[in-house]
Amino acid sequence: MLSKKSQYAFKALSYLVEKRNDGPVLISEIAEHKKIPLKFLENILLQLRKAEILDSKKGKGGGYFFRENPEDVSLSRIIRLVNGPIALLPCVSLNFYEKCEDCNEDHCGLHDVLIEVRDASLNILDSKTIMDLVD
Repeated sequence: MLSKKSQYAFKALSYLVEKRNDGPVLISEIAEHKKIPLKFLENILLQLRKAEILDSKKGKGGGYFFRENPEDVSLSRIIRLVNGPIALLPCVSLNFYEKCEDCNEDHCGLHDVLIEVRDASLNILDSKTIMDLVD
């Protein structure tokens, strides 16, 4: 399930895409238009800035804006950054792999099925970008 934090990140990013030609956007404007709690949004935007997806400008005319082209930012990248693993079990995760303590991966039907689920999900999430979130 997509976390609330990921949903808020996608809402904020889609708003920034819509406003990308208007210059930097104030965090309060994003929070108000997308109904995101301000403190929560500050944390999310800081993460996106540290990942160099966004940048910010202080002072008059300041706010957040894309540092990276939104057409190059995949949905899978945002989910991993904000939410963590995409896979439903740690033993099938590509970037956050952990062996399940009570499982033999060589003889686990659930493991095998969830690898297929992961691959199908990643196929879609890797091919979609922030630009696909806006009309």
